[in-house]
Amino acid sequence: MSSMAYTPAPTGTGLKAKVQKFGSFLASMVMPNIGAFIAWGLITALFIPSGWTPNKSLGELVSPMITYLLPILIGYTGGRIVHGQRGAVIGAIATTGVVVGASVPMFLGAMIAGPISAWVLKQFDKLTADRLKAGFEMLVDNFSLGIIGGGFAVLGKWAIGPAVNHLTDWAGHGVNWVLNHHLLPFVSILIEPAKVLFLNNAINHGVLDPLAVAQSAVHHKSILFMLESNPGPGLGILCAYLLFGPRALRPTVPGAIVIHFLGGIHEIYFPYILMKPRLILAAIAGGFAGISVFSVTGAGLVASPSPGSIFAYLTETPKGSYFGVLAGVVVAAAVSFVVASVLLGFGRGEKPEEAEGAEGVEEAEGFGDGAAVPAQSSPAQSSPEGATA
Repeated sequence: MSSMAYTPAPTGTGLKAKVQKFGSFLASMVMPNIGAFIAWGLITALFIPSGWTPNKSLGELVSPMITYLLPILIGYTGGRIVHGQRGAVIGAIATTGVVVGASVPMFLGAMIAGPISAWVLKQFDKLTADRLKAGFEMLVDNFSLGIIGGGFAVLGKWAIGPAVNHLTDWAGHGVNWVLNHHLLPFVSILIEPAKVLFLNNAINHGVLDPLAVAQSAVHHKSILFMLESNPGPGLGILCAYLLFGPRALRPTVPGAIVIHFLGGIHEIYFPYILMKPRLILAAIAGGFAGISVFSVTGAGLVASPSPGSIFAYLTETPKGSYFGVLAGVVVAAAVSFVVASVLLGFGRGEKPEEAEGAEGVEEAEGFGDGAAVPAQSSPAQSSPEGATA
């Protein structure tokens, strides 16, 4: 499976399609490596001094994994997307230089150095493809990769790493300012509409995760992991649809609830909002309420919950944060349910055309990782691979 298969395929040629394509590319560097992030999160939750089973020896795995393993995996994957195996190798080399040149986890640096170095190598390979004499192909291939890769490692150490380090520090200060001024819930005004446009992977793995991992490395948890991935708002909207949505659509909702809340494939509820765009207000209200509870209770996760299932949330919750995490999910679901129910008119006055339009959701395809909303959905019909909150 190609990395791009982890994200929805953009359609069209306008600005929206270009943004989706860029977001899909960013997410494609992270999604295949989510298992490694989960492994790091579990090791962190278990073995750090404040973890469930503190172990000094095993706790030594935490720092090398976040500093070296995870960024290099991202750079490797980004390079592979651009130029296959040769791109993957040079992406890993370039990312190593970036990692050494910075003092914070270099996820953003890996997303830059991996694809760019692979692109340069790809152009060199195109230039020499038809000009090499027989017998010299392997020699030129190996030395070109080594020389260009070494150059990018030095560039990463001297320029890319320090530059991204400053950018990360600046972004971190911005996040701290938002947190200190209790403004974090307002990010839902931006996040929830963007999610419905299938930019959820780009937001979560391209923007929030790098900042959250850096914060988690210091505080052993981060609220930023929960800004986009909270399953509460989507659950509330689906429950409102189940009780008050168009009657022709209601039979599809139970399966969607299972796929969304338990399976973690949030893309399953996006078409329900797109069919009645005013419901985006319910998603924003639920996200705002959930983040408010997370902030007040000091809740956070140790790693990205991907897919955004309630099970993933519980797995990545550190000791002492279960109340805040669960309360944030429940409150978000309750608020989005109430607002969505009001916007749906509590099921009164359903128009015939709305019942007919509901059939379109049953036939919808192509959101998330190939998941669709079938007439009678079941978790087995939707692959959680690569799906995110």
